[in-house]
Amino acid sequence: MANSASGMNVSDECKLKFLELKSKRTYRFIVFKIDEDAQQVQIEKLGNPEDTYDDFTNSIPETECRYAVYDFDFTTEDNCQKSKIFFIAWSPDTSRVRSKMLYASSKDRFKRELDGIQVELQATDPSEMSFDIIKDRAL
Repeated sequence: MANSASGMNVSDECKLKFLELKSKRTYRFIVFKIDEDAQQVQIEKLGNPEDTYDDFTNSIPETECRYAVYDFDFTTEDNCQKSKIFFIAWSPDTSRVRSKMLYASSKDRFKRELDGIQVELQATDPSEMSFDIIKDRAL
């Protein structure tokens, strides 16, 4: 079903793989890309459960927009193991204006398709999605 504002569809595979990340913890992260020709959000990369945050950030292109979800495991001050699912909208200053507009106009609808997002982050520069920022936002 397309959004009237952005005309963007979300592939069923996106929803299915997100559910696997959320409930079965099959993946550490998922990087999504908009296929402009197909007018659809699709999966670009799936991260293995043992992948690190560096593996995740290295999977996101420096000069192109992407959406991503990251399953962040951490330990609270009370020594409890917890996990939070982050939604990251990556829109670097160096990407094409048309691409930034497309990702911005499709973001809310796409995020609604992924039920279970706990923290949202908008980043235009790698420093805005550093590991320290992720850690601070999780606690």
